[in-house]
Amino acid sequence: MGQLYLVRHGQASFGSDDYDRLSDLGRRQCVRLGEHFRQAGVVFEAALTGTLRRQVDSLAGIAQGMQMAPQAHAWPGLNEYDGDALVAAIHPGPIAPPRSDEAVRQHFRLLRGGLQAWMDGRSEPLGMPSYVDFVAGVCEALDHVRKAHEGAVLIVSSGGPIATAVAAVLGAPKATAIELNLRIRNSAVTEFVFTPKRHSLLSFNTLPHLTDPALADWVTYS
Repeated sequence: MGQLYLVRHGQASFGSDDYDRLSDLGRRQCVRLGEHFRQAGVVFEAALTGTLRRQVDSLAGIAQGMQMAPQAHAWPGLNEYDGDALVAAIHPGPIAPPRSDEAVRQHFRLLRGGLQAWMDGRSEPLGMPSYVDFVAGVCEALDHVRKAHEGAVLIVSSGGPIATAVAAVLGAPKATAIELNLRIRNSAVTEFVFTPKRHSLLSFNTLPHLTDPALADWVTYS
């Protein structure tokens, strides 16, 4: 039986002009996760990652901490949805940058509504695939893992694809996928076990590398 580790990227640059950039803390989170994998004796026979910079750089940080680089494959189907496009599709007017507590709350209210409209087929966000195609891209990555591997495999992606993968494996409704998505922490680990026929959920959204109380302020969500 194989084991699949799905890792959300480290903290990115939320509220800046370029979100697709790891913060200094985001890099440290990923290196620390790699150290945890090394100390636990985990050896990956392959790694898949989306093509977004924050995802690729997170995999690099994990590899640094592991002191080894698993064979990596770029998989565009693991890229995150475009949150700005989702919001713009339902709220075309100007929106304050999420740099205050109230602006952050508004951002996530609008994001939740944008996700629901996209999933229901009520919106077509600019430059994005349909939700059906987005799900298919994630499921193709899961199918590849089942067909091509038997040991430990690493996927480094984002909250949307990971929540989609969990919902698909559990047969959960779209509303559950949204709730899962908005709860996933930076550098968190979700584990599946798999056979050639199916994946099964083992754990969700864990931070085994940040259990030291001294690292409590390393726990982030965006």
